[in-house]
Amino acid sequence: MNDKDVFINCPFSPDYSEFFQAIVFAVVRSGYTPRCARENDDGGEVRIEKICRIIRECRYGAASGLPRFNMPLELGLFLGARNFGKKSDSQ
Repeated sequence: MNDKDVFINCPFSPDYSEFFQAIVFAVVRSGYTPRCARENDDGGEVRIEKICRIIRECRYGAASGLPRFNMPLELGLFLGARNFGKKSDSQ
């Protein structure tokens, strides 16, 4: 786990592009490293496994705060990892 990694849970559709860019900017400007499911577009890795791996590697999470019904899975994975993972994984 990298203490500077932040998992970003935000839609990638064009109508959310400005929100995603703003979140990435704020994370980088704050001295952290943004991470998301989009960072590695390798079709060889199962998406849910990739998301779980990235979440596991991140200490923090950021969300757009805007409701989208295709995002609850990623948010649920992050919250589950945060609440039920080993204490050393989510400090």
